[in-house]
Amino acid sequence: MTMMLLVVGLVAAAAIVVGAIKLQNTALRSAALMAALTVFLIFFAFSSIRYVGEDAVGVVIRNFGSDLPQGTIIATRGEKGPQASVLGPGWHFWLWPGIFDVETSPIVEIKNDEVGLLTTTDGQALPEGVAFATEWNAPQFRDMLDAEIFLTTGKGFKGPQAAVLKPGKYRINPKLYRVEKVAVTNIEKATVGVVKSNVGDKVTEGERTLVKEGQRGIWNAPLMPDKVYLNTKAYEVTVISTRERILRYTKGHAEGEETEIMVRTSDGFTFPVDVRIKYSVLPEDAPRVVSKVGDDQEGLRDVLNSAVRAIFRNNAEGVKALDYVQQRSHQEQQSLVMLQEEMRKIGVTVSQVAIGDVGDEATLGALLKTQTDREIALQEQETYREQQRAAEQKKELTRTEQEAEEERRLATASYEVQIAEQEKERRIIEANAEAEAIKIKAGAQADAYRLVAEQIGQGNAALVELLKIVGERGINITPRVMVIGGNGAAGSAGMSSAETTALIGTMLDSMIDKTEEETPRRISDAGGPD
Repeated sequence: MTMMLLVVGLVAAAAIVVGAIKLQNTALRSAALMAALTVFLIFFAFSSIRYVGEDAVGVVIRNFGSDLPQGTIIATRGEKGPQASVLGPGWHFWLWPGIFDVETSPIVEIKNDEVGLLTTTDGQALPEGVAFATEWNAPQFRDMLDAEIFLTTGKGFKGPQAAVLKPGKYRINPKLYRVEKVAVTNIEKATVGVVKSNVGDKVTEGERTLVKEGQRGIWNAPLMPDKVYLNTKAYEVTVISTRERILRYTKGHAEGEETEIMVRTSDGFTFPVDVRIKYSVLPEDAPRVVSKVGDDQEGLRDVLNSAVRAIFRNNAEGVKALDYVQQRSHQEQQSLVMLQEEMRKIGVTVSQVAIGDVGDEATLGALLKTQTDREIALQEQETYREQQRAAEQKKELTRTEQEAEEERRLATASYEVQIAEQEKERRIIEANAEAEAIKIKAGAQADAYRLVAEQIGQGNAALVELLKIVGERGINITPRVMVIGGNGAAGSAGMSSAETTALIGTMLDSMIDKTEEETPRRISDAGGPD
């Protein structure tokens, strides 16, 4: 395009010059030659204008000048060849065709799931034995992407760079920088990344295997779950799972499981043992796993498998088959301690050892049957002993119950004796009180009778008393009085002796009848004879 403008300007100016030569007038000829020169200069100036788009970068290639130093391909001092400085977006002047060529290239864009690996085509030679140029510090990274600074004051190295391009857009010189886009290193949850660095200071021999970050070798600190923007060629990242995993040893092993462990005991029995091992790799131990076995897959599984089988076989050699079967928990604990100690050397944490089925019918059937028969016999003996103890306890309980019953009876009898004694005392008191009352009443009656007798005579007084008794007890005196009546007459002092005798007899008969009626009633009320 620029060369075409220059040609058009030159052709136009030449045409004007040819026309000016044909003019006779000197002034017009001079004016035409000036016009030709002006047209050429205008076209010449426009041919030096270059435009670079927003998403492009322009590289200036100088066609004239001094030659570049041997071994270099990018000019930093105006030498002939590709120039270090690049053209940004917009219009650029004084880049005349023939002298300068301008090549435009799209800017470099790194997406979110990518990382850009850089390789430079110019710079200082890498030191011997070094495969990657040292990574630039973050504040200096922008200077690194400036080709002129990189090749001059930055003293950048030619070849693969440890530094990478993170997601973003970059306007860099494509003549100096080659960019390879690769997937970003994504460390998932429940995993860590162990870095083996191929750049940095080399650790001298004799020092520990793991190194600090920035040194060459396996870093002692793992990368936590995240997107990591590393040069996957300069830094090899091994992803290690930190999840708890289970390794099973079973007879009918499925995919991913190991075959059962065959052990031999001290008494010559050989039988299979089903085992389950629970283990994990802690984040801080992951670098040691990589340094010892390479990864957490086949290498680790081979080491763990070898240790498990050896430990179980060795432990079985010191016990008898029956003891091995009966002491399963002891075998589990013993194997766990030994396996933890062994696997700790390579950075693996063993948290559980569980033993499943021990032996089968073919290997331990006869032994287990003998043991079963023995156990049944022992259980029967124990049952008999328990029954005997139960009978003794029952006997003791019966004796205790009898003693308790006797004590209860003795207590009851004692209480009854006390009650009888108290009842006896009560009756004595009542009898004494009744006798005293009778005595007092009799005395009073005697005194009253004496006073009456003194007034009316003893016979009449006796008759009055008898009549009172007749009235109180309702004695029927008529029959006997009628029988006796007519044989005598009452004197002036009272009834005749015959009448009195008849009356007394009638009263006695009535009293005897009443006494016979009241006696059974009194016995019933008192619970026995008085």
